[in-house]
Amino acid sequence: MSNNLTVVILTFNEQIHIQRCIESVCKLTDQIMVVDSYSTDNTCNISVEHGAKVYQNIFINQAQQFQWAMDNCDIESTWVLRLDADETIDSEMVSNIKDFMANDGYGHNAGILNRKHIFLGKWVKHGGRYPLPMLRLFKRGTAHVEQRWMDEHIVLDEGTAKVIDGGFEDNNINSVSWFIDKHNKYATREMVDIMLKRLRPESSSEITENTGFAIRLKRFLKESVYMQLPYFVRPFLYFNFRYFLQLGFLDGGRGFAYHFMQAFWYRALVDLKCIEVERLWQSCTDDASKVSALAQYSGYELQ
Repeated sequence: MSNNLTVVILTFNEQIHIQRCIESVCKLTDQIMVVDSYSTDNTCNISVEHGAKVYQNIFINQAQQFQWAMDNCDIESTWVLRLDADETIDSEMVSNIKDFMANDGYGHNAGILNRKHIFLGKWVKHGGRYPLPMLRLFKRGTAHVEQRWMDEHIVLDEGTAKVIDGGFEDNNINSVSWFIDKHNKYATREMVDIMLKRLRPESSSEITENTGFAIRLKRFLKESVYMQLPYFVRPFLYFNFRYFLQLGFLDGGRGFAYHFMQAFWYRALVDLKCIEVERLWQSCTDDASKVSALAQYSGYELQ
């Protein structure tokens, strides 16, 4: 076990996931920080029972919550690993992370983990969903988290990143109704990012070359290709690209449900919310009033 690593886990009502998550990393370190958004279930008690230190902070978005953790959780270790409560790593990944840190990252400042997504108990292998590279392990002081409402990444400011092999799994076991509610909230946050960027076109992707080519390419394609297409055309094309060209149909019935909901329904919902806000903006006279209308619609405090 190494005390040279701190694991940061963000939680809200994650009692069905948090034990599994903590147990997957407990052989890596005993520095496990759970940053909780005032859960009303047993998340905090379970976290403490399994060796984690619990902090609580009002949730605004994932990016701000993780930054709050970095600023307030007394993290002194060389390395930091970020996980969501419904994510786990396997023994091979644990071993490879240990080797990576023991060898000072083999000259790298960050590790990229290839996440696989489990939907209704089935691994979604196709449709561009695996491998899904995410920079999650980094040397403290060499990276920062993008301040976005949705799709935030940890961005490497110094050095390079290396892919670390092993199992990294996202397996949320909540209901389909929960999945729909979550993506409805995600759609609002993604819409906020889109509409704010229209008001502030100078803002652009913060993804650096250091962070990794695949991660940077994905952001480029989203902003420079997908977002330039007309409403509802883009989710239609994206779903067909994933389902047919990227062989999503090989994932079977549950795979179809996942690709349809995540690649078409969710992204069409984002477009629909953008149209709603555009209608609100028709009565606005300046950018400040547009931001105010967007804040009122979304329920978020915007600047």
